[in-house]
Amino acid sequence: MLVVAARLVLGGILAGASVAKLASPGSSRAAMATFGFAGRRGQTTAWALVIVAELALAAGVIGGSSAAAWLAAALMALFAATMISAILRGRSGAPCACFGARSTVGWRGVARNALLAFAFTSLPFLPEEEVSTDQWLGLGLAVALLACLTLGVAVLALAREVGILRLRVGPAGALEIPEEGPPLGSRTAVVGAVEAPPGVELALAVFVSKGCRVCAALEPSIAVLARDPKLAVRTFEEHADAAAWRELGIPGSPFAVALDLDGTVLAKGTFNNLAQLESVLAAAQHRRGERRIAETFVA
Repeated sequence: MLVVAARLVLGGILAGASVAKLASPGSSRAAMATFGFAGRRGQTTAWALVIVAELALAAGVIGGSSAAAWLAAALMALFAATMISAILRGRSGAPCACFGARSTVGWRGVARNALLAFAFTSLPFLPEEEVSTDQWLGLGLAVALLACLTLGVAVLALAREVGILRLRVGPAGALEIPEEGPPLGSRTAVVGAVEAPPGVELALAVFVSKGCRVCAALEPSIAVLARDPKLAVRTFEEHADAAAWRELGIPGSPFAVALDLDGTVLAKGTFNNLAQLESVLAAAQHRRGERRIAETFVA
């Protein structure tokens, strides 16, 4: 019972380490630079070899192979020596991706690898015992729980990677194509249809269609912008306001055109969410500021 449990635990540690690397491939692959692997190809090769070795040894250890246990001990000793070398080169605290993206080089990692090397070395010397049916069932349950835990960790790691990626990418701006809609800098009388009370600095014409699901979903977002005291907002429906659509050459809905109060087109674009609609306003405010600076110099 003891030797079987030890095989499952130690083999599970090896498998878990490889799963953690697979769950965050970008960061764990880049961590290979800590150990002197330069270039993307070299880092990818080292990363793949480590994963293959860990999975193969995990299978051998769980299957009861003494050779796999000795090789796993040698691998852990190699990891410990490599980490000591990195520490001596001043790389302490650098990512190592031993157990995922958060693992770093340090003496704690050296101690962990040394302890695992000793455990794998001891594995072949544990006494073999007959395992009863109930014990096999208990071990099977333990393995299933360990697999669920490993899967949960992998899912959380993937969610973290996706979150980091979204933060890096950020929301995309509205699609501003020069050939679509009114030319930037041109003037239109459509601004007269947008009621602009005192204090308003920009007018926003939003073009929607009755059968457009995206337009319907964006109605609350448009209403939020309409509460801005410095912004005048009006929606133009495709059939009810067909003349405005034709005059500005609107390609489809939803589409936004930001105007100066004199009718000058400052920004435009197709949008699918509030962030993209706000990007149209941000571009308009920037260009409006440039216009004011240019007018000041001309004056």
